[in-house]
Amino acid sequence: MTTKAVRTLACVTLCLAAPQAMAFEPSKPVEIVVPAGAGGASDQMARMLQNAVQQNKLMTSPVVVTLKGGASGAEGLIDMKSAQPDGHKFIIAQSSIYTLPLSTNVPFDWRDLTPIAIIALDQFVLWNNATSEDKSVASLLATAKAKPLKMGGTGSKREDHILTSFVEQKSAVKFAYIPYKSGGEAATQLVGGHTDANVNNPSENVAVWRAGQVRALCVFDNKPMAYNTKVTQDLSWGDIPTCRSQGLDIEYTMPRAIFIAGKSTPEQVKFYVDLFKKVAETKEYKDYVSNQALTPALLTGKDMVTFLETDEKKHRELMDTAGFLLKK
Repeated sequence: MTTKAVRTLACVTLCLAAPQAMAFEPSKPVEIVVPAGAGGASDQMARMLQNAVQQNKLMTSPVVVTLKGGASGAEGLIDMKSAQPDGHKFIIAQSSIYTLPLSTNVPFDWRDLTPIAIIALDQFVLWNNATSEDKSVASLLATAKAKPLKMGGTGSKREDHILTSFVEQKSAVKFAYIPYKSGGEAATQLVGGHTDANVNNPSENVAVWRAGQVRALCVFDNKPMAYNTKVTQDLSWGDIPTCRSQGLDIEYTMPRAIFIAGKSTPEQVKFYVDLFKKVAETKEYKDYVSNQALTPALLTGKDMVTFLETDEKKHRELMDTAGFLLKK
């Protein structure tokens, strides 16, 4: 073979190998950052993802979960903001990626990170105590107009508080909002009669609903939940009417979004987008969204960014009306 032919063959070999060489795959443990405490919805999702990836061998590197829930989750957001763009860390984020910066002086903007995917949407349900005489949304709101009622929720100026304010704006009532450390605590307080209502996620109230201690009045979505297996003796999640059908025209869901570090490479983005597409097909994921009554979703690229921009704008407007925005 001539020298020219050898050079040509070498060039062809290198050119064909180049795309494969550029592909990214983690080479050390991958950290899932959870900007919340132990046992919460984000922690549960992280454990599910860890299990789905490892059980289905979707990645050769091990996966570890790190809880960084300090300062209402700001600890996790700042940790992710300062992460190196090496493709070995991602965060499970929610609406707090904009509500925290809007209501506090946390120096964070979700655009500082690299969006990967929205993998599910959380529902919110309006609940009251099962012993209450208010057996409908209209009855609860009529009572709230006649006398002050207590609404429990997780944290201050966060999703539950914002949604409560939204209900107030739409129905011309005023609740005494009481913040708790978790949705579980809010559920306990409702069962004990220390509050009159809450807007917990399905997973936060499912145990007390199944026990007949609380009543599900409506779901804040434009259609009923797509789960028809009975949870209580008589009702499934799909049997809960929409709030819109009950005269309370509110649609409110919370994204479960995945981000990696800012300035990550296109190869890293492709790896993680492909990874979460595979995760969405696993039994672990499908069982999880069903058990937690989440809405399955897989938004990536421009669709994800458009959703986040629209959702951020909605929250800014709601928080502005409620007086929750940080005054600068």
